[in-house]
Amino acid sequence: MLCSRAVRAAIMFAAPLMAWVFAEAASAQASANPVQPQPVPYERVLGDPKAPVEVIEYASLTCHHCATFHNSVLPQVKKELVETGKIRIVYRDFPLDRIGLEAATLARCVTQERYFPLLEVLFSSQDGWAHAADPVEALTRIGSVAGLSRTAVEKCRNDQALQDAILQSRMGAERFHGVDSTPSFVIGGKTYKGVLQFEEFRKAVEPLLPKP
Repeated sequence: MLCSRAVRAAIMFAAPLMAWVFAEAASAQASANPVQPQPVPYERVLGDPKAPVEVIEYASLTCHHCATFHNSVLPQVKKELVETGKIRIVYRDFPLDRIGLEAATLARCVTQERYFPLLEVLFSSQDGWAHAADPVEALTRIGSVAGLSRTAVEKCRNDQALQDAILQSRMGAERFHGVDSTPSFVIGGKTYKGVLQFEEFRKAVEPLLPKP
């Protein structure tokens, strides 16, 4: 199960602003040397940063399958693999549409301590805000619960550098990890696409753990 970039392509590129942003990001990426994708500012890591295995998750906050993973699978992953110090999960945005970018930008504006709790709220209430008549207003209300004033949310929305960094990270995921849908996970250099059930997740991680 995954959310395909192609499914939402018409929505994303129909907006002239988004078309321009992605064109600029593509141009910058094409002219850069082929190096590993750079994280957006304020990399968000779930778990001990020194955990032996790094899992990179690429997700869109408007992706239903990403919500399924976060709501149904991640709790067990956290309990058995993250909280035991075996893995750390680096969350990177792969927005599929304009609202996904808006939500990702909002989340990046809260502190590290509030980031993953806010993601939990966004994924658990996805149907409510993503399909609201005014998704931006719905996100603004959620942001207020996370400690962001309306002024702070508006300032965050106007942070072009942050949005550009999110989009550059997305394009790096496409180029270097072959990510074209969400959720996708990079574990031990291999990209896994779709919702991994816990046993699948564990099976991918265990060979990478230090031997006792």
